[in-house]
Amino acid sequence: MSFANRITPAREDTMISFDLNTHIYRPLKQVFSFVTLPENDFQWQYGTLASTRISNGKMGVGSLFRSVGHFMGRRIESIYEVTEFEPDKRYGFKSLSGPMDSHTLYTFEVAEGSTKINISTRVSPGDLFETGNVSAEKKVKKQYRENLALLKGVLEAGRADGP
Repeated sequence: MSFANRITPAREDTMISFDLNTHIYRPLKQVFSFVTLPENDFQWQYGTLASTRISNGKMGVGSLFRSVGHFMGRRIESIYEVTEFEPDKRYGFKSLSGPMDSHTLYTFEVAEGSTKINISTRVSPGDLFETGNVSAEKKVKKQYRENLALLKGVLEAGRADGP
């Protein structure tokens, strides 16, 4: 399993910004469909207890979903808005509420007989951490790396459950 991690200089002291990627040996359509269904988040995102769409219609730009979870011993509840949605290519969302300001973009492509998934995220943890807390930044990055590894494991083992 390969991960790439490029740290981008933060614009402000509290901004955490990084990119990760891996190859998942499943068809692109399956990976995209699984990742873009919020109800699947608990299967591959550590700390996510529940996630569900709260807007009507098909998933797309402007769709809203609610996520409940925990991170570093704290309960986190957030509302997210889909900001980018191009089937089998791009899926992005930003937080509208909750303790952290975040924006995440997933991109998907066929590469080396697999689906390459790239994650680019910017998180401003707000009041959750002290400004410049390096260990908090490491924990956020570690959680994203573990989520990507879990996603790969769930999909390649065929253990994915969809509603």
